Amino acid sequence: METAAFLNDSGIALTEANRPYEAIPLFRKALIMEPGNPLLWMNLGIAQQRTGAYEEAINSFHRAIGIEDNLSDAWLSMGLIYYELEQFDMSESCYQEALERDRGAPKIWNNLGVLYFTEGSYEEARHCFEEAISLSPLYYDALYNLRDTCRELEDYRAAAEFQRILSKLSYRLGYQIHPGNTR
Repeated sequence: METAAFLNDSGIALTEANRPYEAIPLFRKALIMEPGNPLLWMNLGIAQQRTGAYEEAINSFHRAIGIEDNLSDAWLSMGLIYYELEQFDMSESCYQEALERDRGAPKIWNNLGVLYFTEGSYEEARHCFEEAISLSPLYYDALYNLRDTCRELEDYRAAAEFQRILSKLSYRLGYQIHPGNTR
């Protein structure tokens, strides 16, 4: 017998396997069984986001938040959608909402930093990337972004130090990085 938990787990596995179109019906079926489950709504939103159905995804995230307001991942996901749609004010608002719920999430800080970098607010971006790294010292994306931000701020000494850390980390992780890489 299929349970909402089984359907949810199967939907997550399909979404992670880059098969969100197959996952969406499973989340919808699970939601018939448990319409008040915020995680089902959030997982449905993530699958919809991966298909590019942004409006549907935002609606699903709002449903999740309407049930459980503290879902920082739902706020983060909405922020990413608005960023992709170049609605930067909405994106920032969602990231700030996510931070209000979880100030210890390096991914939220990194995404907010990317937004500020895109807008040319390099000092604010630097602060966000530094926060992300303080929470997760080997967070590759935040280190990479901080290096580029330091370059924009003409703090070449700091940029060189972050390049050194990235090179060391890249070697350990098997990545290839070049000193001139930018976004």
